[in-house]
Amino acid sequence: MAKTARTGYCNGSDMLVYVGGKAVGHCTTHTATFASETKDRAVKPVASATLSAGLWKQKGVVGLSISISAEGLVHYDETESGFKELLAAWKTGAPVTVKCMEREGDDQPYLEGSFVIANLERTDPAQDDATYSIQLENNGEPTTLDETAITENS
Repeated sequence: MAKTARTGYCNGSDMLVYVGGKAVGHCTTHTATFASETKDRAVKPVASATLSAGLWKQKGVVGLSISISAEGLVHYDETESGFKELLAAWKTGAPVTVKCMEREGDDQPYLEGSFVIANLERTDPAQDDATYSIQLENNGEPTTLDETAITENS
């Protein structure tokens, strides 16, 4: 299926996160964080530099990581990756395949790879909807990290 032409602001409901081949069920929000691990380098500036030049450090990237968090509502008739399926995946301690992509796109994720479930939490407040949240951390380099798979007019 070809991507649907979109204009204006991106609706967050157009973006999906999948865990283990199924979309996160009754998802209310998800966040993908792309982080750089950095290292400071302090060097003595050249002799002709000003005194303040030695106060400025250089940065170098020594590592990259991706973390994904999602929240959803617990639903008795869940057909996607809800709390029950995520709990079963977590208790194995094994990595899961995660992908992030656009709804009604061409099934090309902008992010896909192996992740570990770092945290899974369920909240059951009195007289309110039960919710769950999951935290995922990359397990090595992603198999897909393609910014061109996101619809954006440039």
